[in-house]
Amino acid sequence: MMVAENLVHRFSLIVLNEQDALHMTTTKKIALRCMAAAVVLETYLNLGFTEATDKPILQNDLLAEAQKMPYRETVLKPLLNKGGNLKWWLKNASSLPKRQLVALERAIADALKAANLLEEIPHLLGCDLYYHTAGVKIKQYRCNVQEYAKITEGTRANILKDGAVTDEIISLLWLLRESGCLHELFSGNELEKVATRMNELYQSVSLAKLIFPINIHHGIEVAIKEFLRKKRSILKTPVGTGVNFALPMLERSQSIFIETETWFADCKQIIDSLKKRLIPNGHTLLV
Repeated sequence: MMVAENLVHRFSLIVLNEQDALHMTTTKKIALRCMAAAVVLETYLNLGFTEATDKPILQNDLLAEAQKMPYRETVLKPLLNKGGNLKWWLKNASSLPKRQLVALERAIADALKAANLLEEIPHLLGCDLYYHTAGVKIKQYRCNVQEYAKITEGTRANILKDGAVTDEIISLLWLLRESGCLHELFSGNELEKVATRMNELYQSVSLAKLIFPINIHHGIEVAIKEFLRKKRSILKTPVGTGVNFALPMLERSQSIFIETETWFADCKQIIDSLKKRLIPNGHTLLV
């Protein structure tokens, strides 16, 4: 297994994990918009822009190099000869049409899969009685557990502890904010520390001062994602679990029906039946 060595791949491993691999959901669209912005930031950090009257111009030699990396070419090529300042590049990259966002997804996903950092597995919902018998195929992305933990824990440590922070971590922090993923890495109490840290970085680091005021997210999309996140959080509580068991249509990705031919006499038989359905589809059971 290889490791994620650049900003785009590290960020993509965070936001693609558990995303629908076949359909353009709202949460995946948010992720892809921010992945496109990550391409611009990665290029900027690699000195791929030259400043000219406050308008970063993409270097010709870097464009030639980008053609060797499909995910960079997918984002940068449509914006050539239209460039403005960094804010312009970030906003326009994140506003690319669906066709180019899909091409970006495929380019990045293929690279990560080739490095054994990402795989596509049948979605848990695809094991449901109704979806399974209807022949509906649903797949989701699953990132390499070790690499995902390394990236997320490394990011958390850099942000929550005092000390110098690299430009890549600052970029990753901004991308997580714009993609609505900060709640996935930090607890409610930790988010207060993150806000304080971002303010400190804004006051002292030039890159933070440049990008933190920039917003690329689309309000309605983030609102939908936040609603889904809060709904899932509620359904994880003891009361929510009971409601979800009685009314599983409220959260079908977490509650599924599996048909059986016999009435099981004990829990072991039920667990064995679940294993036969779920494990061949790439899922892990903790029992």
